[in-house]
Amino acid sequence: MKFGGTSVADMERIARVGRLVAAEVAAGKRVAVVVSAMAGKTNELVAWTDAAGAAAPGLAPSDEEYDAVVASGEQVTAGLLAMTLRHMGLNARSWMGWQIPIITDDAHGRARIDDVPGEKLGAAMDTGEIAVIAGFQGVSRSGRIATLGRGGSDTSAVAIAAAVGGQCDIYTDVDGVYTTDPRIESKARKLARVSYEEMLEMASLGAKVLQTRSVELAMAQRVPLRVLSSFVEPGEAPGQGTIVCDEEDIMEKRIVSGVAYSRDEAKISLFGLPDRAGVSATIFSKLADANINVDMIVQSHARSEGAANMEFTVGRRDAARTVEIMNGAKSEIGFADLAVNEDVAKVSVIGVGMRSHAGVAKTMFTALAERGVNIQVISTSEIKISVLIDAEYTELAVRALHSAYGLDKL
Repeated sequence: MKFGGTSVADMERIARVGRLVAAEVAAGKRVAVVVSAMAGKTNELVAWTDAAGAAAPGLAPSDEEYDAVVASGEQVTAGLLAMTLRHMGLNARSWMGWQIPIITDDAHGRARIDDVPGEKLGAAMDTGEIAVIAGFQGVSRSGRIATLGRGGSDTSAVAIAAAVGGQCDIYTDVDGVYTTDPRIESKARKLARVSYEEMLEMASLGAKVLQTRSVELAMAQRVPLRVLSSFVEPGEAPGQGTIVCDEEDIMEKRIVSGVAYSRDEAKISLFGLPDRAGVSATIFSKLADANINVDMIVQSHARSEGAANMEFTVGRRDAARTVEIMNGAKSEIGFADLAVNEDVAKVSVIGVGMRSHAGVAKTMFTALAERGVNIQVISTSEIKISVLIDAEYTELAVRALHSAYGLDKL
């Protein structure tokens, strides 16, 4: 059972979590609970690390000490929930990442999990102990606390479930995965089941329900995932939430399962590139070296002979750094001009049924054209189509596509 920051935001909500955990124990289940920091606490801790850097500008920042600070939020929550469960008469104890241990690499602030030996934790659970685990954190092979990046508690929970051979229930402030954001489209429908592949695309394309790396890990380890609401009491009808599973476990494949969007986009345009081999490799090698993730890429011939134009997208927070890197390598790359547009959004349709149905792109482009939405860039994979549009048309595009694929009638 994993509970996010809004689910443990105060002692009243932690008490509700305790009751939900107690109900699973009463049903005879072995239970491990992974918790996030209380809502807003991680941001507060990050601000403290920024303040420490400002107070001592002559000192180099230490990622190891950054992790030591920001990992403390989950430690507080784990202790409070364990105390709450004990006061309810249950056998519970808190576990930090290093005690299990959740072994990570040395990339502090964005560490990846290398291994989770589950023997010690499993043995404790076999005795009836409720393991309350601080999410978001592990221990590097050099013995230092390492954090997994934002949303890392989801990844912690999946890794623990894989280690002890259990199902992973993600409790959050929504009661499942929807066909699109209900705040934009009131006719959005909750999906009973969604495939790992679809959920991975949704997460990477802007859906906030699950963290991308947690879905990758669940798919690789074949961990059954379920998304549920934490804002219910035991005995109330919480519904089944949404089950994330193998494609083969979904009886009838939908052509399109959902519409996702992201406003965290910036479009970089390079004009007058030399149209020769190796130019693209130079551009994207420099961005990769700076750990800048590139998403949509389009190259076309320029009007001038022997020249080409290229457009690609990066996260909005990386736009200024990307421009700096490109201008710094202008003579090496050989482009004539550069433009950046941060007033864009990416809208995507996702569905495993695309593999076997024609006309998905036609429906998308027709629906957008009928509402006067101009497409700037297009990218596709086997189960998704993404378009880049002016940000002001985001909500209009989401609603139009949701209706065009009949998702309001599921």
